[in-house]
Amino acid sequence: MDVLQLDVSGRPQAWLSAKEAAVLYANEGVAWTMGEPFIVLRGGIQRLTGLQSRLELHPIIAARGSIPSRAWRQTPALSNPKLFARDRCICAYCGDRFHFDDLTREHMVPTSRGGEDTWKNCITACRACNSRKGNRTPQELGWSLHYLPYTPSLHEDMILRGRRILADQMEFLASQLPKTSRLLPQNWI
Repeated sequence: MDVLQLDVSGRPQAWLSAKEAAVLYANEGVAWTMGEPFIVLRGGIQRLTGLQSRLELHPIIAARGSIPSRAWRQTPALSNPKLFARDRCICAYCGDRFHFDDLTREHMVPTSRGGEDTWKNCITACRACNSRKGNRTPQELGWSLHYLPYTPSLHEDMILRGRRILADQMEFLASQLPKTSRLLPQNWI
């Protein structure tokens, strides 16, 4: 299980391994924590006390120090796993749900016609619909979309990265999502 690292203001920064989080704790780099400890790391026996060293890791930690504000403004990287997760593995054209292996990244405006490889131009499509569409736009075929593409927020991106997210972490991230986010259960397609 990974630890969700925030900056001191509460903005998500990264997923850390237990080892990476332990380094922050050991170097007094943790400003505050959320959630109950979920991993206990045990170290050596102290010669003077005879006690074993022990470090309890929380699921959410805020790291001391400042993060450049430009890091917050970056658009999340686009990948097929995150795109398919954003769209809930549903083809935007036919509306059916498919297995991950049967999906494609579909450019509404084809790249060969100047379309960009961006969140707002890409949707999830099944192989059959993608093949039928070919090098045309949905408008040229008279097709409508079952949902609109959008650029995920930073909090959505942290969820879309495909980690095994603990309940405390998901509750924190979900509380920061836009009310219209497709990642909220009430907005599932």
